[in-house]
Amino acid sequence: MRRSVCYCEPNIAFAGETNTWTFVYTSSIDLPKGTKFKFDILSKGRGIDWEVPTTNLKQNACVIFAKLEDGKILQAKAIDSPNCFTPSFEFVLSSKLESGSPLSIVMGSSKGTKNGGITAQALAQRRRSFHLYIDPKGKGYNEEPEVFTLDVKGNKLKTIRVLSPSFVTRNKRFDVIVRFEDEYGNLTNNADPETLIELSYENLRENLNWKLFIPETGFISLPNLYFNEPGVYKIQLLNTQTKERFYSAPIMCFAENAKNLFWGELHGESEKVDSTENIENYLRHFRDDKALNFCAMSPFESQEETPNEIWKLITQNVLEFDEPDRFTAFLGLQWVGAKGQEGIRQIIYTKDGKQILRKKDPKYSSLEKIYKTFSPKEIISIPSFTMGKVYDFDFSKFNPEYERVVEIYNSWGSSECSQKEGNPLPIMAEGKGGIGESIEGSIQKALQKNCRFGFVAGGMDDRGVYSTCYASDQVQYPPGLTAILSQEHTKAAIAEALYNRNCYATTGERIIVGFTLAGLPMGSETTTAVKYGLKVNRHLNGYVAGTAKIAKIEIIRNGKVIKTIDDINAYSTNFTYDDLMPLEKVVIHNKEKKASDSKPPFVYYYIRVTQEDGHMAWSSPIWVDLVEGATVQKAARRPLLKSAKKPLILDLEDDEDDEEEETLDEDDDDYDDA
Repeated sequence: MRRSVCYCEPNIAFAGETNTWTFVYTSSIDLPKGTKFKFDILSKGRGIDWEVPTTNLKQNACVIFAKLEDGKILQAKAIDSPNCFTPSFEFVLSSKLESGSPLSIVMGSSKGTKNGGITAQALAQRRRSFHLYIDPKGKGYNEEPEVFTLDVKGNKLKTIRVLSPSFVTRNKRFDVIVRFEDEYGNLTNNADPETLIELSYENLRENLNWKLFIPETGFISLPNLYFNEPGVYKIQLLNTQTKERFYSAPIMCFAENAKNLFWGELHGESEKVDSTENIENYLRHFRDDKALNFCAMSPFESQEETPNEIWKLITQNVLEFDEPDRFTAFLGLQWVGAKGQEGIRQIIYTKDGKQILRKKDPKYSSLEKIYKTFSPKEIISIPSFTMGKVYDFDFSKFNPEYERVVEIYNSWGSSECSQKEGNPLPIMAEGKGGIGESIEGSIQKALQKNCRFGFVAGGMDDRGVYSTCYASDQVQYPPGLTAILSQEHTKAAIAEALYNRNCYATTGERIIVGFTLAGLPMGSETTTAVKYGLKVNRHLNGYVAGTAKIAKIEIIRNGKVIKTIDDINAYSTNFTYDDLMPLEKVVIHNKEKKASDSKPPFVYYYIRVTQEDGHMAWSSPIWVDLVEGATVQKAARRPLLKSAKKPLILDLEDDEDDEEEETLDEDDDDYDDA
């Protein structure tokens, strides 16, 4: 049986190129006069999709029309379809189309030239489809369309990206991936055949001199790299033809084994791949293209947004993609509660195979009911977009067991504080539309109330409640990233580190941040009963390695900047700071009404990093509680001689931690107590 023929000229497109494409359909049967054709370009209307053409034949640029074999032109009619972002285009035969005669649908320039053509999608895609539906008898279009396909390939080489681990150990080998990308982030080998790439880095070994050609695949794996000395490194790639230099994100080399630093996204959507309709490609995109170490699913819980069959598909793919030491996939969802009281929550399951929490289900109609259903180690509930007006959360019902971290930043702004208080990335719209900021959801305001949580960052989201932002003049920022410090690359280890607040947030760049107080890592809590010397001095220590030069590091105590380090002029630096202000003078006093609810006064610290390119990072806070009546501990380890005339040094810590020491004089009361 003879079949209809569908093909496209040209049969390939380069991402983002402007050209004219002709889709030729040759019918296997005679089609009578009046036959209708509906052509669907399958565009979602995004900036990265195919440009939507006009039907106005008076225009030369970006137009669509049909042409018969005799040269007669058929004008298109735009038809809006339900649940479609862009129209389809309908043509009506003005005369009989005999079997074997072609019908050509032209999309681009009416003169058939590149000038004034149509812009192809910016996303590389194999066998990109276009659908043609036919109605020969006026009884409705056939359900099975005729399909045209073409390959969209990466355009000219624009940038070279190095994917490497952030933490490595001296003389321990590791692998990196080099991606050759066009301006849209697609893999490409579209470059001059003579292009040669030279690899180097600091402290280069003399016998290492690598020259790389661009492979057909657009990427190459470089195994068995290692560094001889501890420090901060950046791998450099030099295009010897154009003299352009490209650098990896910073790599920190330690003398001995340290925790691993893993990068990922706990809440977000991809601008390229839809996470609902194409979950497999979505996870593959974050794992392979973005080189993330972990990712959590974040569909909204409503039946309209996430039907049961979609949730089942998400659950299956999360299970398949979760692979220790390669990629960690978490099952999760977004739940929207009462304004001001519950706000938006990204709820992450620490185990697989869980059901979606429908708000219409009486068991999950409130956060209180959800928390009663699960133990603190089964779910992590992340308050998100807390300063977004209408969807804000004032932390009055903050639950420290389940809400271990908070989203300080996503593509729609930072909830750290208000714009008047110095927030450089505020939640705001440029016009009357969009969402403004609500001071009640300020994270600093919550910290002042002794809410204790670590910081994570969200990505771009245009679904559910965020669709208002995407469709309006809301100010949009780069998608954020979450960094988690963990001993192992497993779901259990990363979930445990997140629960312990061993994490920090960035605005999308892989900025390395280390921050300790008296040897305690970010996210820690301590008291003066454990470290008595903290009443006198809080020793802060840390390091930062940026993807660009560091503009400033701000040390924040109780919501106020107490130290700004801005004389750096480098990509990396170490810093120390001793807060010698007596603790009792700077603590925040809790304001509980009942004596039984009384908690000790406290102080918290965190750092905020700003690069010269505007990208930022926030460490998770560290808390110190002032416990009255604390005594000097373990003083008996060093005998005190009453005849001593010089100040004596008391070791206040364990043998492993001698960083915190206190000097006592013979005339002090503490000396006599000791």
